[in-house]
Amino acid sequence: MGSLWLGAFVGFLVTVALGWMFPGLGHLIGGFIGGFVAGLIAHGGMGKGALAGFLAGIFGGIIVAILAIIGLIAVGAFTGGILGGLFGGLAGVVVGIIAIIFAVFGAIASTIGGLIGGLLAR
Repeated sequence: MGSLWLGAFVGFLVTVALGWMFPGLGHLIGGFIGGFVAGLIAHGGMGKGALAGFLAGIFGGIIVAILAIIGLIAVGAFTGGILGGLFGGLAGVVVGIIAIIFAVFGAIASTIGGLIGGLLAR
């Protein structure tokens, strides 16, 4: 049996690499290919492959959300003290939620790729 988390992490790295190499359409195609790789590594059938692909696709949004919250709190605190930190934190949460929503849409292609990869790995 393969590892779900290893597959998701490798699929995420493939998605990032292809998205960076081919801007624009590369993220969608990279998401599909990254999900496919995640499904192959997860090696547990369609369900496990789809889950690994979804996790590979959503990791980017989660990372951007965490960095946005931390970064905007820090910027707000440095420029406006405690009140600036609160406003920065609120702005970070909003940006983070938007990033996660966009990542969910991008994770659809990764989920489909993971489903196919999991089917072939079986």
